[in-house]
Amino acid sequence: MRRRSLLAAPLLAAPALAGAQEAWPSRPISLIGGFPNGSGVDIYQRRLAEPLSRALGQPVVVDNRTGAGGNIGSDFVAKARPDGHTLYFGTAGTHAINASLYRALPFDVIRDFTPIAHLGEVPNVLTVSAERRPQLTDCHAVIAAARANPGRLNYGSTGNGASTHLAGAQFAIAAGVELTHVPYRGQPGAALAVLQGDVDLFFNQTGPAIGMIRQGQVRGLAVTTRTRVAALPDVPTVEEACGLPGFESTTWYGIFAPANLPQPIVDRLSAEITRILREPDFQRWLIESQGITPPGVFTPREFAEIQRRDVARWAEVVRRSGATVD
Repeated sequence: MRRRSLLAAPLLAAPALAGAQEAWPSRPISLIGGFPNGSGVDIYQRRLAEPLSRALGQPVVVDNRTGAGGNIGSDFVAKARPDGHTLYFGTAGTHAINASLYRALPFDVIRDFTPIAHLGEVPNVLTVSAERRPQLTDCHAVIAAARANPGRLNYGSTGNGASTHLAGAQFAIAAGVELTHVPYRGQPGAALAVLQGDVDLFFNQTGPAIGMIRQGQVRGLAVTTRTRVAALPDVPTVEEACGLPGFESTTWYGIFAPANLPQPIVDRLSAEITRILREPDFQRWLIESQGITPPGVFTPREFAEIQRRDVARWAEVVRRSGATVD
């Protein structure tokens, strides 16, 4: 009798164990962002959330936790349960640049996250106010003004160490000029500053800049890519417009989860996001509306390698530019 009871015990326990492993996703998914509403990150998050919600059968809710160059949102996700219900819309800023820019992060950008999907390469475009800076007609005029008045010409950014900051710092080094950096808390503040003439220049991300250029609010003087951006065919590259050979300053967007996310969830998320990114309508939106180069077909492991390489690459850029956190 005792032997039969012992043999039956595993059978009785099996349904309980199966029930403890709930199907994923079992509730809404939080897609955390580190930047304000209206930023390039926010625009992309909201565009991705809708088809991803349909694919996963649960709402994907955008939740922006801003501050400290995206570190507030990163820290929240790093400490979240690795159950697939909390994701982070990261950037090369949050998950590569910040590793060398900030001396004491409360998380490790490699160890505390699971890379899921690369979302595309993101250029910047040098913009000036069409109304407030009529004298800055092209890139050569910008360089001439900077050389004539060292430190007088300034540029806004979306925050210390952001791609909009480092693009300006790289430009100053390449052109051999002195520019004054004026950081803002996010893209909307910096964009408003250039429109109002509070700053002279803004190396804006292409997504939010395209509409401003097309509406004539700002002039796009140069893109920071090696080749022209399809959405801005009339805007030359920095090399073409400024005579700075080989100049390039681009970043990327990507989806991350807390460390130790179960592999089946990693694989499902990667597959669904890759499928969405391959859809013709989504690719047209990326290219024509946002100026973003769609990613290649990267596995989560390959995306992790891209991130690791960029941590080292941007550390050198930060060192050379002298970028610091105020």
